[in-house]
Amino acid sequence: MPKPSVLTYNRYAAIAGRVLRRALSDEAKTAASAQDQFEVRLSKWDNGKVTDVKYLEVPFKK
Repeated sequence: MPKPSVLTYNRYAAIAGRVLRRALSDEAKTAASAQDQFEVRLSKWDNGKVTDVKYLEVPFKK
């Protein structure tokens, strides 16, 4: 039996953001693309406290 297709909130937000950015004028696209950056942080926890934090560089594709 095939798995039903589920649209999660994160997937919905990604699709809505992409559609909105494509509909913007060139000036607004430049400003919106600056908000398209994000970071990934890994935290190691020991006894309820953060002991080590690593920031990962995520390749950005356009």
